Amino acid sequence: MGNVLKYSLLGLSLLVAVDAWGQIPTLAKCTRSANLLACVDPDGNAYSVNTVGSTIYLRGFEVVGKRYWAQTSSRYGQLTFFTGLASDGEAWIGYTRRVGWTTINRFSSSGGSSGKFTCSRVAGC
Repeated sequence: MGNVLKYSLLGLSLLVAVDAWGQIPTLAKCTRSANLLACVDPDGNAYSVNTVGSTIYLRGFEVVGKRYWAQTSSRYGQLTFFTGLASDGEAWIGYTRRVGWTTINRFSSSGGSSGKFTCSRVAGC
């Protein structure tokens, strides 16, 4: 679950960052269209981010676990709720709440992992 969440959040971060920098070659090679961002990182992990209104669709392939995964996120003001499913049957849910420059993130998965972490633009995660 940790890798899936990491790549999901990385995909969301890349969606924002690509507006400013176009591509971040040290992290991943990305191709972008109006609504779709598709990336492959140096380890061979692949993921895409597609936005439709306030809904974000993430899809990916994790090399280490040799599994495909998909996540759907819906934004309601400062809250973003997400649900996901991996090809090995693992499912997860969670939310991200934005408070100023800080995000509070919570998640839980069917694999037994759960957590809460806070990220700041100043201090990181």
